[in-house]
Amino acid sequence: MSVIMKHKAPPPVADINVTPMVDVMLVMLIIFMVITPMLTKGVSVEMVKTKNPIAMQAADKTDAIILAVSREGRSYLGNDQVPADQLPQKVKDLLAGRADKMVFLRADARARYEKVVDVVDNLRAAGVDQLGLLTEAIPQDRPGAPPPTAGAPPKGQ
Repeated sequence: MSVIMKHKAPPPVADINVTPMVDVMLVMLIIFMVITPMLTKGVSVEMVKTKNPIAMQAADKTDAIILAVSREGRSYLGNDQVPADQLPQKVKDLLAGRADKMVFLRADARARYEKVVDVVDNLRAAGVDQLGLLTEAIPQDRPGAPPPTAGAPPKGQ
C-alpha cells in the first residue's frame, strides 16, 4: 500500500515584487531620453549664456511665437526660414486675435548683432508689445568650492 503524502502549499509572499515596475520605468526613461531632444521648437541655435536668467514659462507653451536668428544671420519663424523684410507681415498674421503680443527671440551667441537688431526692429514694426530674449543659464560651480585663481600668486608670496 502506498502512502500519499500531501504537500503543503508555500505560504503567501507578502513582499511587493518591484522588478516588473523597474523594467517598465527603465523603458519609459529610454523613450523619454530619445524623444526629448526632438521636442525643441524651431531651429537649433547656441544661445547666449547668462548668470542670472529669468524663467519664461510662456515660451514653453505650444502656441508661443518663437523666432530664431542663426549664426549666419538667417531668421527662422518656427522651422521656416523667413527673410527679414517678410517678418513683420508673418508676425502680424500670427498675432492677430491674440490678447498677448509676446514674441520670444532665440539668437545664436555668435550671430552678428546687426542681424539680431534687424529682427527686433521688424518685430516692433509688426506691433509686438513684449519681446522675450531666450538665453541659457551658466552652470554654477559646486557650492563651497574655492574661487578659481587667475594664475598669479597673491602679493607677498
